Amino acid sequence: MPEAEGDERYELDSLHHRPADTAVEETEGAIANNMNDERDTDDHHTRLDRRTVWKLDFILLPFLALLFLLNSLDKSNIGNAETAGFTHDAGLSAQDLNTSLAFFFAFFVGLQAIGAALGRKYGMARWVPACMSLWGLCTILHIWVRRRWQLICLRVLIASLEAGFYPTTVSYLSLFYTRYEFGVRLGIFYGQSAMAGALGGVLSWAVFSHFPKAPSGPQLPPGGVASAIQASSWKSWEVLFLIEGFTTMIVALVGFFWLPHSADTAWFFKPQERVWAEQRIRLDRDNVTPTQKRRASLALARSVTEDEDAHAHPFAIEDEGEEAHHQLLASHDRADSNALRRKLSTISTTSVTADAGLTRHDVFSAILNYKIWTLLCCNILSSIPATAFGVFLPLVIKQLSPSLNLTPAESNLLSAPPFAFGAVVLLIFTSWSDKSHQRLVPIFWGLGLLLIGLTMTVMVPISNYVLRYIALCILLSGSYIASPLTVAWLANNTPEPGKRAILLGVNGWGNLAGVFSALLFTPADEATAYVRPFLVTLICVVAAFVGFIAFWVLLVRENKWREDVVATWTEEEREREELMGDVPTAVSSARAGLAQRVGLTKLLARVGYEEGRRGDEKLTFRYGM
Repeated sequence: MPEAEGDERYELDSLHHRPADTAVEETEGAIANNMNDERDTDDHHTRLDRRTVWKLDFILLPFLALLFLLNSLDKSNIGNAETAGFTHDAGLSAQDLNTSLAFFFAFFVGLQAIGAALGRKYGMARWVPACMSLWGLCTILHIWVRRRWQLICLRVLIASLEAGFYPTTVSYLSLFYTRYEFGVRLGIFYGQSAMAGALGGVLSWAVFSHFPKAPSGPQLPPGGVASAIQASSWKSWEVLFLIEGFTTMIVALVGFFWLPHSADTAWFFKPQERVWAEQRIRLDRDNVTPTQKRRASLALARSVTEDEDAHAHPFAIEDEGEEAHHQLLASHDRADSNALRRKLSTISTTSVTADAGLTRHDVFSAILNYKIWTLLCCNILSSIPATAFGVFLPLVIKQLSPSLNLTPAESNLLSAPPFAFGAVVLLIFTSWSDKSHQRLVPIFWGLGLLLIGLTMTVMVPISNYVLRYIALCILLSGSYIASPLTVAWLANNTPEPGKRAILLGVNGWGNLAGVFSALLFTPADEATAYVRPFLVTLICVVAAFVGFIAFWVLLVRENKWREDVVATWTEEEREREELMGDVPTAVSSARAGLAQRVGLTKLLARVGYEEGRRGDEKLTFRYGM
């Protein structure tokens, strides 16, 4: 009996205590598993994201930067050629050069938006290499210019072909990077404009040293390209045009095979990376938290393997999101639900990294956006130094001090350090902008640096050429900051790729600064070391500084007004605005009534403008600073 009682007590004790112990063990095991899962999720997300960005940084970005470098060289090489007597040897006057530059910038600026629209319509991967091949050929044709009209025609052709390059390429670049990865990459890309000045100066120095302005002296030994060119009495500026034109054409032909039309067609991505490259951009545009991004990355790893075809749907919405969508559909009438289904279907199937696709709504929405016109005025005024010195810096340095009596080769070589300073400072500022998630504050500091350089250049006497050269280095350091960060602001605050491309094209009209610079830096100002043009440029930059402050105030007021409106809405109305952008407000109702009375509603509908707010127009959207 005692044994039986003991066994019974043991069994009862086991019944009472074993479940509790097991529950504790299961809980501890679940916690440990969750922690392991979280670590696995973090590790996988980090590895996948790092691998994807690494390939973009080392395969796509350098090639795009090379394209822009060649674009900038082809745009500014005429200034380098002029220091070697281009217009004199061609039988032209120095004023003919300024006239051709004025024509160039007039067409280059006027066709920016059209070029951006065509680039978006046909796709950057096809449009840009085709245009580059043609303008490279036009660069070579400068060798045979002997009449003023020939020079003007060539510059107009190059301007027309280059017009859509920058907005199209920047829009394309913004498709592959998240909002706060984009700034520093844009800095690397745009910095090629400064590097082109430095490289152009070094290249010109090398060419002008080996091929003097007037071929003379002992011939080079037989054999080799250099001896063949010199033996045929080619001038140094002709060799410069030949080298740069051929290089552009060769790289453009490579571009047809190198550039992908979207992330899911990129030859350098594996299937899982293609899907994640699309997904990460969509999550970033939807302001998804880092934790949700890691979960999406893990879900992607489970659904797409290395051996799978890339046809797996990359834009799966989480269960919670789908349930919310269904609830929203059920809460509205049948007509609204059908429209909402069509919109959700479009959102979930469209590739966010596709380089082609443009609607009329995109065009009209961009043109009717008041913010782009405010930014455009600021951009024109702040871009005068960068556009002017991209062409005229070798000429300015040549007149740095009459006592130096610089040769063409020396003046081009001395133009390299200021451009290099500009590229380095730009990279520092764009990196700061990305880390701080700010665009306008770095612009203010960049303009301040530019103002210091301009003030020193105006105030320092001509005799003190060392201090004037230092002033030029400071000036160039601040010249390249405002324009790319303005573009970064537009890209960050325009979720729709088609509208983004058009806005960047309109912002490209800021190159009108090139027309002003061609009119400012004239041969008549050489005797005074260009003091008058520097003074006018200083006034323009001050005006740009004030304009950016006004733009900042406008954004603060716009965000405040939207917050006040949305604060009065229900959760259902906020969700509908996020998806459809058609929640009525007092302002929108008044505008709609006015448009209907004047017949504007029918006109806009006829040309393709659709009702409802999209992207940054939605009242739930907040503009970044």
